[in-house]
Amino acid sequence: MEKLYTKETQAIFWNNNTTAIQRMLDYDYTIKRETPSVAAIVAPTSGNKFEKFFWGPDEIMVPLYKSTAAAKKEHANADVLLNFGSFRTAYDVTMEAIELGGFSSIMVTAEGIPERLARKMNNTARNAGVTVIGPATVGAIAPGAFKIANIGGTIENIVNSKLHRAGSCGLVTRSGGLFNELSNIIAINADGIAEGVAIGGDRFVGSVFIDNMLRMESNSEVKYMVLLGEVGGTEEYKIIEAIKDGKITKPVIAWCIGTIAKHFSSGVQFGHAGASANADAETAAAKNKAMAEAGIYVPKSFNDLPGTINKVYEELKANGTISDISEPDMNLVPKLRRSKEFICTISDDRGEECTYAGFPISSVATPDTGKGIGDVISLLWFKKQYPKWATQFIETVMKTVADHGPAVSGAHNAKVTARAGKSVVESLVTGLLTIGPRFGGAIDGAAEHFKYADDNNLSPVEFLGHMKKAGIPIPGIGHRIKSLKNPDLRVEGLKKFAKEFFPATPLLDYALTVEQLTTSKKENLILNVDGTIGILMVDMWRALGYSEEDINEFISSGTLNAFFIVGRSIGFIGHILDEKRLAMPMYRHPMDDILYDVPEAEKL
Repeated sequence: MEKLYTKETQAIFWNNNTTAIQRMLDYDYTIKRETPSVAAIVAPTSGNKFEKFFWGPDEIMVPLYKSTAAAKKEHANADVLLNFGSFRTAYDVTMEAIELGGFSSIMVTAEGIPERLARKMNNTARNAGVTVIGPATVGAIAPGAFKIANIGGTIENIVNSKLHRAGSCGLVTRSGGLFNELSNIIAINADGIAEGVAIGGDRFVGSVFIDNMLRMESNSEVKYMVLLGEVGGTEEYKIIEAIKDGKITKPVIAWCIGTIAKHFSSGVQFGHAGASANADAETAAAKNKAMAEAGIYVPKSFNDLPGTINKVYEELKANGTISDISEPDMNLVPKLRRSKEFICTISDDRGEECTYAGFPISSVATPDTGKGIGDVISLLWFKKQYPKWATQFIETVMKTVADHGPAVSGAHNAKVTARAGKSVVESLVTGLLTIGPRFGGAIDGAAEHFKYADDNNLSPVEFLGHMKKAGIPIPGIGHRIKSLKNPDLRVEGLKKFAKEFFPATPLLDYALTVEQLTTSKKENLILNVDGTIGILMVDMWRALGYSEEDINEFISSGTLNAFFIVGRSIGFIGHILDEKRLAMPMYRHPMDDILYDVPEAEKL
């Protein structure tokens, strides 16, 4: 792997750390990335479906998922996992991601993961070809392409440290804080870094110095490397061996911090878990001496490091290895930004022509487009382009339910209101307000209960027993006047259409086996039009590739009843206009149709 990250790299962020994510997105905007570097967020305890973040002056929505598996399924191209789990969960999150596959690198920010688990995690990742950065790290950066979370600090600091574009140095450190300091030092004394990794301060980390420096050796943008080690461990000796073996040929500048430890009479534990020398070879002084003897540029002290960097940089520039780098154009992140109050993901009226789910209205509205109302519904309700058979089914449903005469409650209310002199809108609303569990609601109920039975492999007999035990009449079964001998032609038409054009109708087939049982008890306990519509909607969505979770959400959100609402509005408006056309007077219910039972009220 020549480069750890590119400008196309996208990450899944585990744990909704909004500050760190916003910093990543501000960086993306600054360097003019075309796509956000954070594709999705895993937030197991959140009930939200997305989180809003700023993208320059505007906002974007980043989807939230309950699990890494769900996020990875929807965002297969995101091959980096940024694991911001606590030390209690970070191990499990990383191991699950490795097992899932598809991740080239995983960053683990938690410190204090038990060493036994850290070693197992790192070994599993190495065997799977996954680069683990951390534990106990601020991450890594490919300037001008991709940065992890908080590395580099604020946008102002990033630009001052020239981390907004690729330089010539490959930087590897243990410390995250000193990574930021060295980035600034390199920017002042050279031309910035091409790639940088803070490997983490725990005793056992995933990718060590040699892993990252061998990759940088093959990265054509890296012309020389800077290594900042520390007291403790022997990883620096692997760099020495690689130089001796010719595996690393680019100039290396290195320094191990912690040389002050030699002035103490006993062992000293510095800030990091791994910063403690357990043998002479692990001391900073011994490692600095060994690296200098191997030909690595080692300054006399940390204070001399900037001068050493400048010296090597100028030599490489003089011999033509390094060329001048032109500064790219950048976007400026606004200081003040205001979050939007409303979100719209279905239509856009900001251009010269309004669009439906990205399609100009003219491309779906006029007869020559060949599109119908079903196509518009598929775009505005589901943000998908449904195939012809599905849009025709939607239109068939709405035509089927458009009206059922003046006696039903909705039409009755609409007519009474119209006769009171109210407008079409007011009259329509009174009719629509009657739609619910008793009027039109059987579509939702039929879909919900028949799907439940099918999902749980209940036989028709078991399903009837389940509904009886729950005390719920089976929605979608039964008709006042229609029966096996007098079938509902609307139902027959819907079934015929589905059998001819649907790829498959498993739920309808199941419902018809239930109908055989119910009609054996009573002839009018047939599958009615509401039931047929609800059941076939489930079959349609399954055929279109929706997940069972998506379909359950459609049902619970009232999507099915929405088809009844749109269709029946046609009939309601017809009745309202009929009343207006006939100039019917104010309606008063006949007294002989009312049972009066009004005794004198009891005195208290």
